[in-house]
Amino acid sequence: MSDRILYGYWRSSAAYRVRIALNLKGLSYEQRSVHLVKNGGEQHSADFQRLNPNQLVPVLVDGQMTLNQSLAIVDYLDDTYPEVTLTPSDKQQRYLVKAMAQDIAVDMHPLNNLRVLQYLTNTLDVNDDQKSRWYANWIIKGFDALEQRLQQTRGKYSVGDQVTLVDVCLVPQVYNAKRFNVDLTAYPNILEVTASLNQLPAFADAIPEAQPDAV
Repeated sequence: MSDRILYGYWRSSAAYRVRIALNLKGLSYEQRSVHLVKNGGEQHSADFQRLNPNQLVPVLVDGQMTLNQSLAIVDYLDDTYPEVTLTPSDKQQRYLVKAMAQDIAVDMHPLNNLRVLQYLTNTLDVNDDQKSRWYANWIIKGFDALEQRLQQTRGKYSVGDQVTLVDVCLVPQVYNAKRFNVDLTAYPNILEVTASLNQLPAFADAIPEAQPDAV
């Protein structure tokens, strides 16, 4: 059994990122499901709050290290297991990759996270159509900018021909956009890069439907 434990949920975009990163690095890990909907949300349980008081997934336990926040986890994995790294060694490229990854993981994804959608529905009494329009609005704003970026940065993947942290963030965001029926025809660069990435085993093995807790 692996010393690494990933607490996540099959549909969590942030946990999806970490699965991709672990797969790319060839690191074994045990998955422990934290169901974000059942039983009022298992992330709110006392046991899980001891791991992450923020009550969010993912959480990675690696020996003595317990860490939340997907981008911090990937940084930790790059520092600890540098045989495969997801941020370039070149300083200019490294910070470009970090900025583009944050465009997705910091500016786009949190606005459409489950707890935000639940607040819209349960507290503000937003209907399904309004919720879908909220979701699509932030995807479109983010993807409009990212599509322009990729015209300058992409090779086979988002930044050149090596898989980077941008790709690790992009694929889960596209997956969710399709899940919510957002029209992506205006984003050929995004779609082409994502199609190339999804052919890689590390990405294919990380898809939500392939996870043991998928329902």
